[in-house]
Amino acid sequence: MAILMCPPVHFGVEYEINPWMHVAVAVDRKQATRQWTALHDTYQRLGVDIVMANPRPGLPDMVFTANAAVLWDGRAVLSSFQHRERQGEEPHWRSTLELLNFEVHELPRTMSFEGAGDALFVGERLFCGHGFRTDRESHAPVGRALGVETVSLELIDPSFYHLDTCFCPLDSNTVLFASQAFSPASRDMVRRLVPNVIEVPRSVAAGFACNAMPLQDTVVSSPALAQLTAPLRDAGFSPVMLPVDEFMKSGGGVRCLSLPLLTARS
Repeated sequence: MAILMCPPVHFGVEYEINPWMHVAVAVDRKQATRQWTALHDTYQRLGVDIVMANPRPGLPDMVFTANAAVLWDGRAVLSSFQHRERQGEEPHWRSTLELLNFEVHELPRTMSFEGAGDALFVGERLFCGHGFRTDRESHAPVGRALGVETVSLELIDPSFYHLDTCFCPLDSNTVLFASQAFSPASRDMVRRLVPNVIEVPRSVAAGFACNAMPLQDTVVSSPALAQLTAPLRDAGFSPVMLPVDEFMKSGGGVRCLSLPLLTARS
């Protein structure tokens, strides 16, 4: 397995595009680098290959590689960022993914779509979030480009502005799910389609527990994951917890910092 990461060389809170971001709250870049390095080294200890993207000045959120695109079977649908502050990332993600031998698809500029931040696979079914940063109208063309079935989920709590902040597939049958972040119809949809739903209280999700990376039977996330140890162990998973509070200042956690490259063509 390989994961795309981008060093936090230029990371900082330089604008405000989600409720977590406050330009008056300074990022400790040395601490951010230590936290990012701890995640990088943990992945390596777990047998993950790390592929590095080149950080670019003026694009502080490139560190959140999950937002680059959604990937499947050698294809990528590139993000079409809602906010102009992040739109400058798009050509760099296109070139990075093309170098990794992905067939890159783009959506019309009129549609917002924010990659694996709002599109996560449970088995071969793609669950897509909408309501804040991704338009619901983008889900069908994303599904067509990747040749997969999509399920649309409505996000209703602005603190959980991306799907990956409140929903995490652990395997093809199990998800972490902060149901209060979703509309009632979407809550019912998840519970109907996913056999094993681990319910996550809002307070735990607010600690970025759901913003997690599953690696076989290990789940890597923030220290908030400790509050889910019992249900995780019951489901056959072992938690690994790492501090990511510097990245939480920008609304990101472990999953945001990681884009799995399982589907790259050889």
